[in-house]
Amino acid sequence: MAKAKPPAEAAPPAGPAAKRPLDPFRRAVLRGLGVLLPPLLTIVIFLWVGNTVVTYMLEPVEQATESFLVWSGSDIRTAETLPEGALRDGLYVEAEGGKNAKYVPADVYADVKQRLGSAPMPDTARGVYQTHVRQKWLQRRFVIPIFLGVLLLALYLLGKFLAAGIGRFFWNRFELVIDRVPLVRNVYSSVKQVTDFLFSDPDVGENFTRVVAVEYPRKGIWTVAFVTGESMLDIESAANEPVMSVLIPTSPMPFTGFTITVKKSESVDLNLTIDQAFQFIVSCGVVVPPQQLTEAVAARNAAPQVPHRDTAGESLALAARAASDE
Repeated sequence: MAKAKPPAEAAPPAGPAAKRPLDPFRRAVLRGLGVLLPPLLTIVIFLWVGNTVVTYMLEPVEQATESFLVWSGSDIRTAETLPEGALRDGLYVEAEGGKNAKYVPADVYADVKQRLGSAPMPDTARGVYQTHVRQKWLQRRFVIPIFLGVLLLALYLLGKFLAAGIGRFFWNRFELVIDRVPLVRNVYSSVKQVTDFLFSDPDVGENFTRVVAVEYPRKGIWTVAFVTGESMLDIESAANEPVMSVLIPTSPMPFTGFTITVKKSESVDLNLTIDQAFQFIVSCGVVVPPQQLTEAVAARNAAPQVPHRDTAGESLALAARAASDE
């Protein structure tokens, strides 16, 4: 009896179970991106905020201050208004030639020329004074501390004004006007949600007493919620048992959502802090606190990676060996 021809070697299984040679490199790159991106994006955001403040607040204030100082303190004269013998004595020098020549004090002109060094002098008398004011009185090392101090004082006064009744009244009227502008109201409402989340949330968060899970929007679907109060007496009477008010937050903005009343017996207290619940909601459930990780997930993360075993190839090899023995 002729021996059975052994089957050809089985090809390695294709699909997601097959280990590709670039997988370790790809995982290492993704892990590096995960470490690098958070600090990099933080720096980019702060640089963007700083550039925005400089471009739209600091530079306009500098330009307005420069124009005021030039207007109020400049000594620009024509040939008709020069004191007698001013040119001969070197008190004034010509800063702008042409048919209507203009003259500035010699000390101002010399100061600007010394500060510019090898750079060309301005070709107008007003330009000489603008350079003089900018280099002598509006240096950034003096302007930035003064600007920050004035800005903080203005923000403090604005906050106190808006906290008062009349300030809140005018601000509400302003937002009503904005709400009637078709395109602007959509942008303004989105920006306001972000700013409220960044700057107003700590005060709101103090009203949350604990974190619970409730079945919402239907039975079998569990949602993280913040307890805000004891709700209303009429609802408690209708339910015939204790109830409470909870905020159902929406991801990724936890301070927008729905306020509902649930029975206390139908809620589950969670072993979460307010900050951990915020992280869970903002990350859309990606960031889970360590104490809430299931045993299966924790074991999978802690277990070493076992190489894939080609069980199909082993079965074919055993079948070929049995056929050859016959």
